[in-house]
Amino acid sequence: MDLRHTMKGRRGMAAVAISTGLLLTVAGCGGGDGGDKPKAASSSPRSGAEGGAKQASPTASQDQVLAEVKGGDVTLTITSAVRDQGGFVTVSGKVTNGGGQFWVAANWRGDERELSRNGASMAGAALTDSKGKKKYLVLRDTQGRCLCTKFDGGGVDAGQSADWFAQFPAPPAGTSAVDFQVGSMPPASIDISEG
Repeated sequence: MDLRHTMKGRRGMAAVAISTGLLLTVAGCGGGDGGDKPKAASSSPRSGAEGGAKQASPTASQDQVLAEVKGGDVTLTITSAVRDQGGFVTVSGKVTNGGGQFWVAANWRGDERELSRNGASMAGAALTDSKGKKKYLVLRDTQGRCLCTKFDGGGVDAGQSADWFAQFPAPPAGTSAVDFQVGSMPPASIDISEG
């Protein structure tokens, strides 16, 4: 009886190994027809702009500062605010702890009771459209978790920085000027770009 189960297991493992080998072979055949040509094309700036515009834009936008606000020893920098075709806006940037102690992001998670599962995060951030007189809160998944950064360890170490992002419902198409605010930080005026 043990021999029969052992043989069955070995046949299953052999089938998995053969399937994996065939899958890798087929995937490997999907390259170009010119040896080094695909590698050269994929590393050229033109190919990067055509094939990965979304990948190239975060790198470019990280050098650009849309807004920067300070609250005590903490500096919040916004480097990108992009409206996607899916009907939402992704705002991202960096938070820097310029103080001598660990900074806890507890008051950035917001007031809502369901946000206790979001811990130290950007869940309490908001976009305010002064012209349209509307406030947009961070999007949540079906379990109440924010579509935003959750800080590892609950905050940022002294002298360190952490990248962050937060996703919001998009204001109307004609609206590009909004204010971003989180916790007790002062509001930061930013312009939304089209993605």
